[in-house]
Amino acid sequence: MAWAASKNIVAGYDNGTFGPNDPLTREQTAAILYRFAQVQGLDTNASTSLSGFSDQDDVQEWALPAMEWAVTSGLISGTDLGTDASGGRSRAQMAVILMNFCQQMDK
Repeated sequence: MAWAASKNIVAGYDNGTFGPNDPLTREQTAAILYRFAQVQGLDTNASTSLSGFSDQDDVQEWALPAMEWAVTSGLISGTDLGTDASGGRSRAQMAVILMNFCQQMDK
């Protein structure tokens, strides 16, 4: 956590605390991977509109660039609930997101 905070990959909550045992939302997951990719020098300029998702308006402003990048990069493809940005994800969904991220890093 300290390393990730020192690299601005994680910033914690608005009150300055971290929730290391809290479940990650899709927004948080996308933001962490987006910032990590930037630290690694990967291209994070790819972005697309989230207009194809019924819940596009639910994505918070701070997470929008990361969510757009994650969708464009194929890390997050949505569910029947849309992007479900503020929702949690199952272990299987997280495994797919991380696998997709690792494949993107290999390119």
